[in-house]
Amino acid sequence: MSTHSKLNLFDIRDPKIKTLHITWFAFFLSFLVWFSHAPLMVFIKEAFDLSTEQVKALLILNVALTIPARIVVGMLVDKFGPRHVYSGLLISSSFICFGFAMADSYAQLALFRFLLGFVGAGFVIGIRMVGEWFPAKQVGIAEGIYGGWGNFGSAAGAMTLPTIAMLFGGDDGWRYALALTGLFTLLYGVFYFTQARNTPKGSTYFKPKKSGGLEVTSKGDYFFYLATNVPMYLALGVLAWKLSPAGVNLFDDVAMYSLWGALGVLFILQTSQIHKVNKENLAHGVPELEKYKFKQVAILSVAYFVTFGSELAVVSMLPLFFLDTFVGLDPVKAGLLAAGFAFMNLIARPTGGWFSDKVGRRKSLLILIGGLSVGYFMLSQINGTWWIPVAVASTMVCSFFVQAGEGAVFAIVPLVKRRMTGQIAGMTGAYGNVGGVTYLTVLSFVDYSTFFLIISLSAIVIFCACWFLDEPRGQIAEVAADGSVHMIDVS
Repeated sequence: MSTHSKLNLFDIRDPKIKTLHITWFAFFLSFLVWFSHAPLMVFIKEAFDLSTEQVKALLILNVALTIPARIVVGMLVDKFGPRHVYSGLLISSSFICFGFAMADSYAQLALFRFLLGFVGAGFVIGIRMVGEWFPAKQVGIAEGIYGGWGNFGSAAGAMTLPTIAMLFGGDDGWRYALALTGLFTLLYGVFYFTQARNTPKGSTYFKPKKSGGLEVTSKGDYFFYLATNVPMYLALGVLAWKLSPAGVNLFDDVAMYSLWGALGVLFILQTSQIHKVNKENLAHGVPELEKYKFKQVAILSVAYFVTFGSELAVVSMLPLFFLDTFVGLDPVKAGLLAAGFAFMNLIARPTGGWFSDKVGRRKSLLILIGGLSVGYFMLSQINGTWWIPVAVASTMVCSFFVQAGEGAVFAIVPLVKRRMTGQIAGMTGAYGNVGGVTYLTVLSFVDYSTFFLIISLSAIVIFCACWFLDEPRGQIAEVAADGSVHMIDVS
């Protein structure tokens, strides 16, 4: 297939189309497992007689591990390849899912929910896989299809798992529904291992020279990289605070301070590892041919902070927003109205990737984040006097810019530095979760209108940052294990 031709998504005889389909479905299952508890929470709450605070703690625990997991998985995928890492992640997460389904105490529910946050890192793996198989002129729409269709796994679970639980009947129906998702994931992990290949036939899979952190190519970028790690630790510190007596009271203040201390130690260890990885580069420099600008990674990370981060936060609060804003709505109707925000993923994210391919990487990102800012400002004006269909339409328009922006971000990620795509995707993806934690924390202090307005204003700041993004052009150099230099097209 020519790099200029359209994608024929039905031609599974084309190896890259087959790879795209089996990989987005792997991501679909990872999101299905990751959010499988949410639609079944009413059954779980009744079975264990959980308080509202305990339910909130489970929801927080579900995302806590994903921030560091995306960094770790990014390193693993660059070193071992997406085939091994994706199949391993799916198979191992299936057993954690079985553990959650068989839990007989709240402590066990909390433990397995925390561990299942690791499966949320699955997204990072497919970014590297799709980037290996598709040329630069098609990588945007391919990554958009991967992200958008895979992301739909959480919505598919919401639509099907309660019905499956009721079909099994009895008090344990929810357990069977959860176990079924684990079984599908286990079997698919084996299938993926047998069917996937890391690269097209004859292509080289480039690996980082060292593991443990991103390689940077200047002293300025080294300190910039260290600074960008700080917000991730702050977000984890906030999550620990939200689980303390100041939040949902899962553990006491002593445990919170202990966790903060542990995060401080981890930051020091990570900084030490990053220095070890970059020590030689800092001392002797990097050949001009191999240099890249870390600002590209930082800008993509903050762009994902406002796109996926705001989506995570808004999806969590939108049903309650509709319920509290419009008199006469019941919880079921409010949930259905809010579902439109997540449903846009199927169309918007691939459209964002396609837009990036056609219009240009930097220009498309600026347009979509600008539209996102306007969209959230529009949502900040919604009140009980609005006609409900107009309010729903406004949320869907805003959602389009949010998710198309996500597609545009990950259209660029594979074009920064091929051998470190997993790590770059890991940092960018982790920043999405940092954004979710940040915006939800803001929501706990302000009303809905102010919440949407703050997202809109933060998007303007990030819009300004995106002006400094360099348009990927020409070729990037990668060095194979045998020392040979390969040039890869990025425009």
